Amino acid sequence: MATLTSREFNQDVGRAKREARLEPVYITDRGRPTHVLLSFEAFRQMTGKTETIVDLLAMPETAPAAVTDDSGAGWDMAGSSGVRF
Repeated sequence: MATLTSREFNQDVGRAKREARLEPVYITDRGRPTHVLLSFEAFRQMTGKTETIVDLLAMPETAPAAVTDDSGAGWDMAGSSGVRF
């Protein structure tokens, strides 16, 4: 188990990142653990998430909505694209 003080972490982030590739790094503040640094792969394994950073940044939940009226005509609610479907 690697442990760094906040001061050590701030002075040598590269060391912390290198150690985090192998195992979680505990960061302490005034002698008490306050944070844990771990590799992204370890985080994915721990949470069971398989998305990549690209998947997370895509934010599909913010995609524009499509609206249709009774005639079946549709409009892209993204704005001025004028796209009809």
